[in-house]
Amino acid sequence: MLYGSEGWTVKQQQLYKMNVSEMRMLRWMCGKTRKDRIRNIEIQRQVGVAPIDTKIREGRLRWFGHLQRRPTNVPTRKLDSVETVEIRRSRSIPKLTWDALIMRDLNGLKSSPSIALNRAQLKSLIHVADPVNLGLRLCCCCCCC
Repeated sequence: MLYGSEGWTVKQQQLYKMNVSEMRMLRWMCGKTRKDRIRNIEIQRQVGVAPIDTKIREGRLRWFGHLQRRPTNVPTRKLDSVETVEIRRSRSIPKLTWDALIMRDLNGLKSSPSIALNRAQLKSLIHVADPVNLGLRLCCCCCCC
């Protein structure tokens, strides 16, 4: 479901739909239904997965770091320098660009784009640990939960 999400500008509606889809799969995997009235956070903790929005942000920032470390003559870096033609748009909220989304992610982490040049530092900043790696139990398919 996250394949290629590094280049998306994900809208809230799309994020909501992906979250709903993920939770349906996790509940099905555990043999639980919504009628069991188990909170999403509890299901995610039992299965051992992090929330999908944080995983999307992690992948997007990892791809940003990869692009920033590439030479400027590489085709993927040349796309950064392409000037876009300003098209007259209606009076509404401006479209969210990938660059603006990256800046919002970095501001949320209280960091700057220059951190992308140091791979180890960027990885430690953006890494989202799955609950399994925190030593929480993985069992959700038997009666011991």
